[in-house]
Amino acid sequence: MARNAPGSILIKGAKLVDPAKRRAEAADVLITDGVIKAVGTNLPVPADARVEDATGMLIHPGLVNAHTHGHGGLARGHADRWTLETLLAAGPWTGGGRSLQDKKLSVQIVAAEMALKGVTACYDLHAEAPLPTVEGLDAAAEGYAEVGLRAVIAPMVADRTVFDAIPGLMDALPDALKRRVDTIRPAAYDATLGVMKQVLQGWKWGSADIRAAVAPTIPLHCADEFMCGCQKLASEFGTPMQTHVGESKLQALAGIQRYGKTLIAHMDSLGMIGPHFSAAHGIWLTDDDLRLMAAKGASIAHNPGSNMRLGNGMFRLRRALDLGVNVGIGTDGVSSSDTSNMYEAIRAAFQLAAVQTPEPSLWASAEEVWNAATVNSAKALGFTDIGAIAPGMKADIVFLDLAHPHYMPMNGTINQLVHAEDSTAIRHVMVGGTFIVRDRKLLTIDLAKLAVEAEAARERLEALNAERKELFHLLDPVVRSFCPAYASQRYPVRQYLCDVPGP
Repeated sequence: MARNAPGSILIKGAKLVDPAKRRAEAADVLITDGVIKAVGTNLPVPADARVEDATGMLIHPGLVNAHTHGHGGLARGHADRWTLETLLAAGPWTGGGRSLQDKKLSVQIVAAEMALKGVTACYDLHAEAPLPTVEGLDAAAEGYAEVGLRAVIAPMVADRTVFDAIPGLMDALPDALKRRVDTIRPAAYDATLGVMKQVLQGWKWGSADIRAAVAPTIPLHCADEFMCGCQKLASEFGTPMQTHVGESKLQALAGIQRYGKTLIAHMDSLGMIGPHFSAAHGIWLTDDDLRLMAAKGASIAHNPGSNMRLGNGMFRLRRALDLGVNVGIGTDGVSSSDTSNMYEAIRAAFQLAAVQTPEPSLWASAEEVWNAATVNSAKALGFTDIGAIAPGMKADIVFLDLAHPHYMPMNGTINQLVHAEDSTAIRHVMVGGTFIVRDRKLLTIDLAKLAVEAEAARERLEALNAERKELFHLLDPVVRSFCPAYASQRYPVRQYLCDVPGP
């Protein structure tokens, strides 16, 4: 579990990543009871301290994944040339039939990958159908606790299907398919709110730094009364709230049609935008949306890999930063991006900002995207004591091997982290002063056993979900034809290289 390790540890001989410096410099780190007490050179060794020799290693704070989906762990690899709307239509198939053990297993797969790739905390929007359950969210928390990560877990909830959310899509279905879609609707929102309140009231994982939150999945998928109910719960229990906003152009257009204003403007009219709030993706936000979020202290979780994988467009990172929005970085779920590798997400964030203009002054810098993946993401999660190696911060530390070619020679540490690192230089990962990865081996759970369990689950779930898969293949042609046509309408911001289909 991500509990602070008792006693003192002195990390000696490491080079410490500092975005303010061109090259990492030597520094010792003193940790007491899982919290960093001092950082500097030639620190005195307390009599009771264990000395950790980090000679030849580069250390940086644990990466913080601002947006993922633990339930996606068992759904990796299904998608090929799927849009977001296709992915949503496939949800009952790719996520259906899960037992309680499946729910925990799925989280463990994702958490294990993150741990091995330098992530020490994440924001997980966790889905169950037809409504969240106390037991399911408890299983998810147990999955993170056993791997040893910090997490914010939010039940991802809705009271409408994607076919109800997109204007005209339900009408485009043949009557026989409409009747079948009616059988996979989420529960009524009052029942869902009731379960969410039970979850928040009975949450028992705080001592492991696994916190509960609230996540109405997409504004268009939730009645306004439901959204307000989620906001009320977040306020009552003092939790963060995250939702997918403006992830696709279709969502942005449908928001204007349904609400007569942008999605962010509508959510603000419901009282939802504030320091506790983060918008996942935010690709199709206008300048006014970004200004509003900055003024209210809200955050955006930028997911560049998923945004490209699903063809959703290019987030305006430079513009969001210039307008004062706190931007974190996430991987999204492995069912939509296929990886939980935050180093890849960091690099993609830089590159996606750069391809939007030939003017380098309008790109994001390596230091900015690094900060986005650490301190900014921590802020989006609601943490104030992770994301940096400094006195008072929790000892979540990644140790990289300086003998790796990525750092030969060390010309610019942050540049090399952003543009070269892919997790292969990781030697150790520490959370709260406890090593969860040592010499590239995950210490907390048995990966070989996990692989056997995952294959058994895949085989069983394929059989259980055969009818749902068949329904998806009937719905897919309608989604593929209707949604791109709807999205071809004009919108105030343009986030594609080309809005016209075809050559």
